[in-house]
Amino acid sequence: MTSMHPRIARAWTGQDCELCSAPSGLGFLCAGCTAELPLLPEHCPRCALPSPGNAVCGACLRHAPHFDATIALWRYEFPCDRMVQSLKYRARLALAGFFGAGLASRAALRAQLIVPMPLHPSRLAARGFNQALEIARALAHGRAIPVRTRAVRRVRNTAPQTDLPYEKRAKNVRGAFACDLDLDGLAVAVVDDVMTTGATLDELARTLKRAGAARVENWVVARTVLG
Repeated sequence: MTSMHPRIARAWTGQDCELCSAPSGLGFLCAGCTAELPLLPEHCPRCALPSPGNAVCGACLRHAPHFDATIALWRYEFPCDRMVQSLKYRARLALAGFFGAGLASRAALRAQLIVPMPLHPSRLAARGFNQALEIARALAHGRAIPVRTRAVRRVRNTAPQTDLPYEKRAKNVRGAFACDLDLDGLAVAVVDDVMTTGATLDELARTLKRAGAARVENWVVARTVLG
C-alpha cells in the first residue's frame, strides 16, 4: 500500500469548493463546478486526440507512438488548467488526491507497475516536489499496484517543453530518460499531469519498452486539444 502525503489526505475532509468556495460537503468541488470540467470529446484510444467513434486516429495509424493507450480525465482548459497550475506552481498538494481519485475511477488498473513522470534533480530541487509522483501516490493508495519512484531517471535537464515550438519538442527530449529496472513483460502505467504534444510521454514509453515493458499506458489528468 502506498501512503499519501498528509496534505493530500486532507482533501477528503469537508471543505468549500476548490474553485468557487461554495459549500461542497465532502466533495472537492461543488456540483456546479464539477459539471464545468471540460470532458474529452470522442477520441483516439492511443493518443486521446479527437477521433470520431473513439477510433484509432490517422496519425497513430501512420506513425504509431511507443505508448499503447492514453487515459485523460479532461481537456486542458478552464477550470481544469487552473487546478493543474495550482498543484504544480502553488504546491496545492490536496489537488493530487482529487486527480488521483479521478484517474483511479477511469483507469482499468490492469497495470502491474506505476511510474510517475520523473523530474530532473535540479528541477525537483527548485520545485520541492514532483506533482506526477504525488498524483501517482494518491491513485495507488489502497491498491496493490506499486509506484516505482526510482524506476526511471531523467538524465538530461531539457528545456521546458512549453518554451519550444511543437516541431522541436521530440528532439528536445530525445535521450532524456534512463531506466534501471528489468521490466520484462510488464504492463506499465505512466502518470503525469498534462499531455500536450505527447513527445515527452512518447520518449519515456520508448525507454520503458527498451527495458522490456510489454505495454505502456499514459494516465494523465488533462490532454491539450488544439483547434
